[in-house]
Amino acid sequence: MKKLFIFDFDGTLFDSVGDVVICFNKALEIYNLPTMTREQYLGRLGGNIEDIVSLVLGENRTDENFEPFKNTYLEIYDSSKKENTVPFAESLGLLKKLHEKGILLAVNSNRLTYSLNEFVARFFADIDFLMIEGHDEIHPSKPDPYGVLKIIEKANVDKSEAVYIGDSKTDIQTAKNAGIDCIIVKWGYGNQSDYEDDYILKAVDEFDDLLEFASP
Repeated sequence: MKKLFIFDFDGTLFDSVGDVVICFNKALEIYNLPTMTREQYLGRLGGNIEDIVSLVLGENRTDENFEPFKNTYLEIYDSSKKENTVPFAESLGLLKKLHEKGILLAVNSNRLTYSLNEFVARFFADIDFLMIEGHDEIHPSKPDPYGVLKIIEKANVDKSEAVYIGDSKTDIQTAKNAGIDCIIVKWGYGNQSDYEDDYILKAVDEFDDLLEFASP
């Protein structure tokens, strides 16, 4: 049974892709580049902001436009109301149940840390997270295990007592690189091959399905 639950953010706790697509498309329009559908964007998820911007630009990326385009996107996103970015139904209820069981809770994401803190403060103010570890330019991002190992060290638990909960292959590889177990959720942005990956403990359909892995 697990004492520490480390959650991915996008596609696991929050449905966030809608606002990201809107803001990226506004940036693409500014640069007179083709816009994307939601499905096209989903195929570019998983990395940090630099990875995603590279994939969004694709063959249109140049050394000259990469940083300006990234900064344009971030300015648009940061100034937007982000009204379509909301927690998945039942996520808060599950977190409260885990907290009541004494489970340590953390977030590890390739989303920038300040953005994570913004949404956690807005929607999960009643949850006492041990750590919220996002991406920065100094340290490696997922699937590098840096963030996960930092959380485990602070939690002072054995790796066998920790589990990573995510929705995609990046999360599976992150858990594997950290040497901890992984659970994949089916309500996010993953696909069937992620749900059938041999490494994961289970692919779950509902938030409450995660309770079976919590220490009593």
